[in-house]
Amino acid sequence: MTQTTFPGFLDAHVHLALIDPAVLPAGGVARVLDLGGWQPGAPAEAAELEIAYANQFLAAPGGYPGRQAWAPSGSVREVTTVTDAAAAVGEQLASGASVIKVTLNSDAGPVFATDVLRAIVAGAHENGVPVVAHAEGVGQAVRAFSAGVDMLAHTPFSERLVDELVDAMAGRMTWISTLDIHGWGEPTDDFTRASDNLRRFHAFGGRVLYGTDLGNGPLPVGLNRREIDALLGAGMAPDEVIGALTAALPGGALARTAGGAGRHPLKRVTVVPGERPTDREGFADWLCEARAVTADDLEDTD
Repeated sequence: MTQTTFPGFLDAHVHLALIDPAVLPAGGVARVLDLGGWQPGAPAEAAELEIAYANQFLAAPGGYPGRQAWAPSGSVREVTTVTDAAAAVGEQLASGASVIKVTLNSDAGPVFATDVLRAIVAGAHENGVPVVAHAEGVGQAVRAFSAGVDMLAHTPFSERLVDELVDAMAGRMTWISTLDIHGWGEPTDDFTRASDNLRRFHAFGGRVLYGTDLGNGPLPVGLNRREIDALLGAGMAPDEVIGALTAALPGGALARTAGGAGRHPLKRVTVVPGERPTDREGFADWLCEARAVTADDLEDTD
Protein backbone atom coordinates (compact mmCIF):
# COMPACT_ATOMS: atom_id res chain seq x y z
CA MET A 1 0.00 0.00 0.00
CA THR A 2 1.29 3.44 -0.90
CA GLN A 3 1.84 5.66 2.12
CA THR A 4 4.00 8.55 3.22
CA THR A 5 5.94 8.41 6.46
CA PHE A 6 6.70 11.55 8.47
CA PRO A 7 8.38 12.28 11.78
CA GLY A 8 5.71 12.03 14.45
CA PHE A 9 3.16 14.81 14.10
CA LEU A 10 3.16 17.34 16.92
CA ASP A 11 0.27 19.09 18.64
CA ALA A 12 2.07 21.94 20.39
CA HIS A 13 -0.81 22.94 22.65
CA VAL A 14 -2.70 20.25 24.52
CA HIS A 15 -4.03 19.69 28.03
CA LEU A 16 -3.63 15.98 28.66
CA ALA A 17 -5.47 16.16 31.98
CA LEU A 18 -8.65 17.14 30.13
CA ILE A 19 -8.70 14.47 27.39
CA ASP A 20 -8.16 10.77 26.77
CA PRO A 21 -4.63 10.82 25.34
CA ALA A 22 -4.76 7.17 24.30
CA VAL A 23 -6.85 8.21 21.29
CA LEU A 24 -4.24 10.61 19.89
CA PRO A 25 -2.07 8.17 17.90
CA ALA A 26 -5.08 6.90 15.95
CA GLY A 27 -5.63 10.51 14.93
CA GLY A 28 -2.07 10.94 13.67
CA VAL A 29 -0.52 12.70 16.69
CA ALA A 30 2.69 11.22 18.12
CA ARG A 31 4.16 14.16 20.05
CA VAL A 32 2.52 16.69 22.34
CA LEU A 33 3.41 19.76 24.32
CA ASP A 34 1.17 19.98 27.37
CA LEU A 35 0.78 23.62 28.32
CA GLY A 36 -0.49 23.40 31.85
CA GLY A 37 -2.00 21.08 34.39
CA TRP A 38 -0.45 17.68 33.61
CA GLN A 39 2.29 15.82 35.42
CA PRO A 40 3.85 12.49 34.42
CA GLY A 41 1.47 9.61 34.95
CA ALA A 42 0.39 6.30 33.51
CA PRO A 43 -2.73 7.33 31.52
CA ALA A 44 -0.88 9.55 29.06
CA GLU A 45 2.39 7.70 29.08
CA ALA A 46 0.63 4.41 28.32
CA ALA A 47 -0.28 5.91 24.95
CA GLU A 48 3.45 5.95 24.14
CA LEU A 49 3.34 9.58 23.14
CA GLU A 50 6.41 11.74 23.28
CA ILE A 51 5.44 14.30 25.88
CA ALA A 52 6.92 17.62 26.87
CA TYR A 53 5.10 19.68 29.46
CA ALA A 54 5.03 22.91 31.42
CA ASN A 55 3.64 21.51 34.70
CA GLN A 56 1.92 24.40 36.53
CA PHE A 57 0.60 27.59 35.01
CA LEU A 58 2.54 30.54 36.44
CA ALA A 59 0.06 33.33 37.16
CA ALA A 60 -0.30 36.55 39.08
CA PRO A 61 -2.24 36.24 42.37
CA GLY A 62 -5.88 35.77 41.42
CA GLY A 63 -4.93 35.50 37.76
CA TYR A 64 -6.07 33.16 35.01
CA PRO A 65 -6.78 30.26 35.13
CA GLY A 66 -6.96 30.03 38.91
CA ARG A 67 -10.69 30.79 38.99
CA GLN A 68 -11.61 28.56 36.06
CA ALA A 69 -13.58 25.41 36.85
CA TRP A 70 -11.67 23.40 34.25
CA ALA A 71 -8.23 24.01 35.78
CA PRO A 72 -7.06 20.87 37.60
CA SER A 73 -6.48 21.27 41.32
CA GLY A 74 -2.94 22.42 42.05
CA SER A 75 -2.24 23.35 38.43
CA VAL A 76 -1.70 27.07 39.09
CA ARG A 77 1.38 28.50 40.80
CA GLU A 78 0.92 32.13 41.79
CA VAL A 79 4.02 34.32 41.61
CA THR A 80 3.95 37.59 43.50
CA THR A 81 7.47 39.01 43.56
CA VAL A 82 10.70 39.10 41.62
CA THR A 83 12.30 37.06 44.38
CA ASP A 84 9.62 34.38 44.10
CA ALA A 85 10.00 34.12 40.32
CA ALA A 86 13.20 32.07 40.46
CA ALA A 87 11.67 29.65 42.95
CA ALA A 88 8.58 29.18 40.79
CA VAL A 89 10.68 28.43 37.72
CA GLY A 90 12.86 26.04 39.70
CA GLU A 91 9.84 24.12 40.95
CA GLN A 92 8.63 23.50 37.41
CA LEU A 93 12.04 22.39 36.21
CA ALA A 94 12.40 20.05 39.20
CA SER A 95 9.16 18.39 38.12
CA GLY A 96 10.62 17.69 34.67
CA ALA A 97 9.07 20.63 32.86
CA SER A 98 10.55 21.40 29.46
CA VAL A 99 8.97 24.83 29.05
CA ILE A 100 7.68 27.49 31.42
CA LYS A 101 4.08 28.63 30.89
CA VAL A 102 2.99 32.09 32.00
CA THR A 103 -0.52 33.51 31.78
CA LEU A 104 -1.19 37.10 30.74
CA ASN A 105 -4.98 37.20 30.49
CA SER A 106 -6.09 40.68 31.47
CA ASP A 107 -9.65 39.86 30.36
CA ALA A 108 -9.98 37.25 33.11
CA GLY A 109 -8.06 38.70 36.06
CA PRO A 110 -4.80 40.25 37.25
CA VAL A 111 -1.58 39.82 35.27
CA PHE A 112 2.08 39.99 36.23
CA ALA A 113 3.83 43.24 36.89
CA THR A 114 6.50 43.79 34.27
CA ASP A 115 9.41 43.20 36.63
CA VAL A 116 7.97 39.87 37.80
CA LEU A 117 7.33 38.74 34.23
CA ARG A 118 10.88 39.64 33.22
CA ALA A 119 12.26 37.79 36.23
CA ILE A 120 10.38 34.62 35.26
CA VAL A 121 11.68 34.85 31.70
CA ALA A 122 15.22 35.48 32.91
CA GLY A 123 15.07 32.51 35.28
CA ALA A 124 13.89 30.19 32.53
CA HIS A 125 16.49 31.41 30.06
CA GLU A 126 19.27 31.00 32.60
CA ASN A 127 18.31 27.31 32.62
CA GLY A 128 18.10 27.08 28.84
CA VAL A 129 14.31 26.66 28.84
CA PRO A 130 11.85 28.57 26.62
CA VAL A 131 8.87 30.52 27.96
CA VAL A 132 5.38 30.18 26.51
CA ALA A 133 2.74 32.82 27.23
CA HIS A 134 -1.03 32.77 27.08
CA ALA A 135 -1.54 36.39 25.99
CA GLU A 136 -5.16 37.57 26.02
CA GLY A 137 -6.45 41.11 26.30
CA VAL A 138 -5.39 44.26 24.52
CA GLY A 139 -1.67 44.91 24.95
CA GLN A 140 -0.73 41.53 26.42
CA ALA A 141 0.94 40.09 23.31
CA VAL A 142 3.31 43.05 23.07
CA ARG A 143 4.02 42.78 26.82
CA ALA A 144 5.03 39.14 26.30
CA PHE A 145 7.26 40.07 23.38
CA SER A 146 8.89 42.98 25.23
CA ALA A 147 9.64 40.75 28.23
CA GLY A 148 11.50 38.22 26.05
CA VAL A 149 8.87 35.46 25.92
CA ASP A 150 9.81 32.91 23.26
CA MET A 151 6.45 31.49 22.22
CA LEU A 152 2.80 32.50 22.22
CA ALA A 153 0.46 29.67 23.17
CA HIS A 154 -2.19 31.18 20.90
CA THR A 155 -1.98 33.29 17.78
CA PRO A 156 -2.88 36.78 19.11
CA PHE A 157 -6.62 37.27 18.80
CA SER A 158 -7.64 40.11 21.11
CA GLU A 159 -6.53 42.83 18.68
CA ARG A 160 -5.07 43.35 15.25
CA LEU A 161 -1.35 43.83 15.77
CA VAL A 162 0.37 46.50 13.69
CA ASP A 163 2.67 45.34 10.92
CA GLU A 164 5.80 46.68 12.60
CA LEU A 165 5.12 44.64 15.72
CA VAL A 166 4.25 41.49 13.78
CA ASP A 167 7.45 41.84 11.77
CA ALA A 168 9.51 42.22 14.94
CA MET A 169 7.82 39.22 16.52
CA ALA A 170 8.47 37.13 13.42
CA GLY A 171 12.18 37.72 13.88
CA ARG A 172 12.30 36.16 17.33
CA MET A 173 9.11 34.41 18.40
CA THR A 174 7.23 31.21 17.61
CA TRP A 175 3.43 31.26 17.51
CA ILE A 176 1.26 28.21 18.18
CA SER A 177 -1.75 28.36 15.87
CA THR A 178 -4.93 27.36 17.85
CA LEU A 179 -7.19 29.14 15.34
CA ASP A 180 -10.11 26.73 15.55
CA ILE A 181 -10.87 27.43 19.22
CA HIS A 182 -12.49 30.65 18.02
CA GLY A 183 -15.84 29.25 17.04
CA TRP A 184 -15.03 25.56 16.38
CA GLY A 185 -16.05 25.84 12.75
CA GLU A 186 -18.27 28.91 13.16
CA PRO A 187 -15.65 31.67 12.85
CA THR A 188 -15.85 34.54 15.33
CA ASP A 189 -14.31 38.00 15.34
CA ASP A 190 -11.42 36.52 17.34
CA PHE A 191 -10.91 33.96 14.56
CA THR A 192 -10.80 36.74 11.97
CA ARG A 193 -8.26 38.77 13.96
CA ALA A 194 -6.10 35.74 14.72
CA SER A 195 -6.11 34.60 11.09
CA ASP A 196 -5.11 38.07 9.91
CA ASN A 197 -2.30 38.28 12.46
CA LEU A 198 -1.06 34.80 11.53
CA ARG A 199 -1.17 35.54 7.81
CA ARG A 200 1.14 38.53 8.28
CA PHE A 201 3.37 36.79 10.85
CA HIS A 202 3.88 33.94 8.39
CA ALA A 203 4.49 36.34 5.50
CA PHE A 204 7.19 38.06 7.56
CA GLY A 205 8.91 34.71 8.08
CA GLY A 206 7.62 33.88 11.54
CA ARG A 207 7.78 30.30 12.81
CA VAL A 208 4.37 28.67 13.27
CA LEU A 209 3.68 25.43 15.15
CA TYR A 210 0.49 23.45 14.72
CA GLY A 211 -1.44 23.44 17.99
CA THR A 212 -5.08 23.08 18.95
CA ASP A 213 -5.52 23.79 22.70
CA LEU A 214 -6.90 20.28 22.90
CA GLY A 215 -9.16 19.96 25.94
CA ASN A 216 -10.68 23.40 25.31
CA GLY A 217 -14.11 22.81 23.83
CA PRO A 218 -15.35 20.45 21.09
CA LEU A 219 -12.08 19.66 19.36
CA PRO A 220 -11.26 16.32 17.71
CA VAL A 221 -8.73 14.21 19.59
CA GLY A 222 -6.20 13.86 16.80
CA LEU A 223 -5.54 15.96 13.73
CA ASN A 224 -8.06 18.77 13.43
CA ARG A 225 -9.25 19.31 9.86
CA ARG A 226 -10.59 22.77 10.72
CA GLU A 227 -7.19 23.84 12.12
CA ILE A 228 -5.46 22.63 8.96
CA ASP A 229 -7.99 24.47 6.78
CA ALA A 230 -7.44 27.63 8.84
CA LEU A 231 -3.67 27.42 8.36
CA LEU A 232 -4.11 27.00 4.62
CA GLY A 233 -6.54 29.91 4.65
CA ALA A 234 -3.95 32.05 6.42
CA GLY A 235 -1.55 31.60 3.52
CA MET A 236 0.48 28.56 4.54
CA ALA A 237 1.30 26.15 1.73
CA PRO A 238 0.69 22.42 2.26
CA ASP A 239 4.41 21.75 2.78
CA GLU A 240 4.49 24.54 5.36
CA VAL A 241 1.59 22.95 7.23
CA ILE A 242 3.54 19.70 7.30
CA GLY A 243 6.51 21.68 8.59
CA ALA A 244 4.36 23.06 11.41
CA LEU A 245 3.36 19.49 12.31
CA THR A 246 6.85 17.99 12.20
CA ALA A 247 8.87 20.86 13.71
CA ALA A 248 11.11 20.55 16.71
CA LEU A 249 10.29 22.75 19.66
CA PRO A 250 12.47 25.72 20.67
CA GLY A 251 15.03 24.79 23.26
CA GLY A 252 14.82 21.09 22.39
CA ALA A 253 11.85 20.70 24.73
CA LEU A 254 10.78 17.26 23.56
CA ALA A 255 14.37 16.03 23.59
CA ARG A 256 14.52 16.88 27.29
CA THR A 257 11.81 14.35 28.11
CA ALA A 258 12.81 11.63 25.66
CA GLY A 259 14.30 8.72 27.55
CA GLY A 260 14.08 10.41 30.93
CA ALA A 261 13.00 8.59 34.05
CA GLY A 262 9.44 7.38 33.64
CA ARG A 263 9.08 8.88 30.16
CA HIS A 264 9.01 7.35 26.71
CA PRO A 265 11.57 8.02 24.01
CA LEU A 266 10.18 8.67 20.56
CA LYS A 267 8.36 5.47 19.58
CA ARG A 268 6.04 6.60 16.85
CA VAL A 269 6.12 8.04 13.37
CA THR A 270 3.11 9.37 11.48
CA VAL A 271 1.99 7.67 8.29
CA VAL A 272 -0.58 8.89 5.79
CA PRO A 273 -1.99 6.24 3.43
CA GLY A 274 -2.55 6.77 -0.28
CA GLU A 275 -1.00 9.06 -2.85
CA ARG A 276 -0.55 12.66 -1.83
CA PRO A 277 -2.89 14.82 -3.92
CA THR A 278 -1.69 17.94 -5.69
CA ASP A 279 -4.62 20.27 -4.90
CA ARG A 280 -5.02 22.05 -1.56
CA GLU A 281 -8.51 20.70 -0.81
CA GLY A 282 -7.44 17.15 -1.45
CA PHE A 283 -4.34 17.71 0.67
CA ALA A 284 -6.36 18.36 3.83
CA ASP A 285 -8.55 15.30 3.26
CA TRP A 286 -5.48 13.15 2.68
CA LEU A 287 -3.56 14.48 5.67
CA CYS A 288 -6.43 13.81 8.07
CA GLU A 289 -6.16 10.09 7.32
CA ALA A 290 -2.89 10.10 9.27
CA ARG A 291 -2.15 7.73 12.10
CA ALA A 292 0.84 7.49 14.42
CA VAL A 293 2.42 4.04 14.55
CA THR A 294 5.37 2.32 16.16
CA ALA A 295 8.34 1.05 14.22
CA ASP A 296 6.98 -2.49 14.60
CA ASP A 297 3.60 -1.39 13.20
CA LEU A 298 5.38 0.22 10.28
CA GLU A 299 7.26 -2.96 9.48
CA ASP A 300 3.99 -4.92 9.49
CA THR A 301 2.57 -2.64 6.77
CA ASP A 302 5.58 -2.97 4.43
